[in-house]
Amino acid sequence: MPSVAVKLYSVFFKLLLKHRLQSLISISPDHAPPDSFGVSTRSDESVAAANPSFADGVATKDIHIDPMTSLTVRIFLPESALSPTEPRSDRRHSLTPPLNHSSSPAAPESRRNSYGNENLEPYGGYAPSPKRSSRKLPVMLQFHGGGWVSGGSDSAANDFFCRRIAKVCDVIVLAVGYRLAPENRYPAAFEDGVKVLHWLGKQANLADCCKSLGNNNRRLNGVELKKVNVQGHIVDAFGASMVEPWLAAHADPSRCVLLGVSCGGNIADYVARKAVEAGKLLDPVKVVAQVLMYPFFIGNNPTQSEIKLANSYFYDKPVSVLAWKLFLPEKEFDFDHPAANPLAHNRSGPPLKLMPPTLTVVAEHDWMRDRAIAYAEELRKVNVDSPVLEYKDAVHEFATLDMLLKTPQAQACAEDIAIWVKKYISLRGHEFSY
Repeated sequence: MPSVAVKLYSVFFKLLLKHRLQSLISISPDHAPPDSFGVSTRSDESVAAANPSFADGVATKDIHIDPMTSLTVRIFLPESALSPTEPRSDRRHSLTPPLNHSSSPAAPESRRNSYGNENLEPYGGYAPSPKRSSRKLPVMLQFHGGGWVSGGSDSAANDFFCRRIAKVCDVIVLAVGYRLAPENRYPAAFEDGVKVLHWLGKQANLADCCKSLGNNNRRLNGVELKKVNVQGHIVDAFGASMVEPWLAAHADPSRCVLLGVSCGGNIADYVARKAVEAGKLLDPVKVVAQVLMYPFFIGNNPTQSEIKLANSYFYDKPVSVLAWKLFLPEKEFDFDHPAANPLAHNRSGPPLKLMPPTLTVVAEHDWMRDRAIAYAEELRKVNVDSPVLEYKDAVHEFATLDMLLKTPQAQACAEDIAIWVKKYISLRGHEFSY
C-alpha cells in the first residue's frame, strides 16, 4: 500500500484540485467565446526558469513556436550531445561546453552560429560551434499531465522529470506547452501536438537547406545568399533566421519518440496516429516509438479497476470526470469520445497494426489502469510491440508528481523507460552506444 504521507498528501491534493476545477467550471461556461490564444500554464503554479547553460548536465530554453496561440516548447539538451562523434584521446577537452557568460567580445568561433553567420550578439548560454564535432541525438516529444487544465512544459515538476528523461535516455526532450482547457477545449491540445511534430520537420528541413546555403556562401561570397543586417542580426535567405541552432546541431528527427504523461498520453497516441497517416510527408521526422505513462483513458462501460478503485489516490474518478467536462465541448461530452477511449467504435485513423511500438506504464492503485492495459493488449494482438510495465503500490502520476519525483520508484521507472526506448533509438550496430 502507499505510504501514510502519500495518502495524506492525496487527500489534500484532491481537495485543491476539485476546488480548482469547480472554479474553472463556474467562470467558464460553455457558451462563452473561446480564447484562441489560450494559456499553456497557470499563474498559481510553480515554474522553473529555463537555463541555457549545462548547470546540472542539461541545458534548457523556451521557444514560442506559434505567434497565433500560446503554444510553446521547452528544449532539454543533455550535455552528452557535446561528445565527439568519434573517440578522442583527450576527453576532458571534447566535453567542455562552449559557454559564454560574459558580455565581453567573444572569440570568432563563439560569435558565429552553426551556419557560419558572424556578428551575432553574445549569447549567455550554450551556442553550437560549427567547428565542433558533436553527436546527433534522438528527439523525444513530451506531453505533460494535469487533467487538461493545469501543468505546463515549464512547471517545476515537469522540468525535473524532463531533465531526468533527457539524461537517462540520452535524448533531446521537447516538452510541449499545449493550450489548456477550458480556455481551449478539444481538439486544441491534440492539434498543438501535431503542430509541434510538423514544426520539428520544418526545423530539420530548414537546417539542411541552410547547410547547403552555407557551403554556397563560401563559393559565391554572399552574392546569391543575399544577407541583410536587421538590428545587428544577420538574416539569411530562405528563413535561416528561423532555424533553432540546438536542434540543427544536435537533433536527429529520424529517431523521434512520443512520451505522454496522464492526459498527455492521450495526446501522444493521437499524434502517433497522425504521424502514421502522414507517412513520408513528415520526412525526415519518423516516429519510431511511443511511451504512454498512466494514460487518461476512460469509457462508458466501466472496467474492473474503474469500479474498485474509483476513489483512488490523487486523480480519482469523480475529479477526472470534472476535468473531462472542462475539456470536451458540451455537445461532444461522451466517455466513448475518441479522445477519451482509444478503443471506441468511432475511433478514426489508421488501423492499430500500423501504430508504432508502444510502452505502457500503469500503477497498481490507479483506477485508469485496466483500460490502458486493454489498449496494450489490442496492440499486441496485431503484432505491435506493446509491453506493459505495472508498478506495485504505485499511484497515478507516481513518477511525475512533485512530491514523488525523487522516490526510488520514480527513478526506476525512468530507467525502465530508457531500457525499452533505446531498442528503437539506438543506431543499428551501436545498440550500446547510449
